[in-house]
Amino acid sequence: MTDTSIPRAEQPLDDEEPTTAAPVVGEPEETDSEAPSKAAGESDLFRQSEIAADYVEGLLDILDYDGDIDELVSGGRPVVEVVGGRLQNLVGQRGATLEALQELARLAVFRQTGSPSRLLLDVGGYRANRRKELAAVARNAVEKVKEHGEAVRLEPMSAFERKCVHDVVNAIDGVESESEGVEPSRRIVVRPAD
Repeated sequence: MTDTSIPRAEQPLDDEEPTTAAPVVGEPEETDSEAPSKAAGESDLFRQSEIAADYVEGLLDILDYDGDIDELVSGGRPVVEVVGGRLQNLVGQRGATLEALQELARLAVFRQTGSPSRLLLDVGGYRANRRKELAAVARNAVEKVKEHGEAVRLEPMSAFERKCVHDVVNAIDGVESESEGVEPSRRIVVRPAD
């Protein structure tokens, strides 16, 4: 079977291994001698966030929701943040609606630029709050692994959530994490390091 769908932009972003970030497709790798390329890359990323922000603003207008939209570039990727009241419906249960909106915004960017985007969409600070919750879950799992010396399997999580947990676990000595299973039941296993 051949996959003829539009490339999923989050795949490079949500690598679950603690590797160095891969360059964005179409964007040159940074070196010390390529300062002008870095500036051009930043403007391309900001343009992606502007396209996505326009798309999200159109959705908010259709839904008659009020929200302030910020476009920025953070951590080498385009980011759109929506802040305001009455936005919980845009997040959905465990961020499912937010993930879908992010995919739609990435597709809007793809349609205008012709290249996949690593755009991150946040609504009402959900992702920042969820990162804090996941850091606590990761630390709790590490504590159990160190106390009992046995692997701990966490509940199934989205790619964004797994990435947050991997980052916390991999920063702690004596433990390691890996993902197992298939979406939507993919989960993290935390175990003692070899």
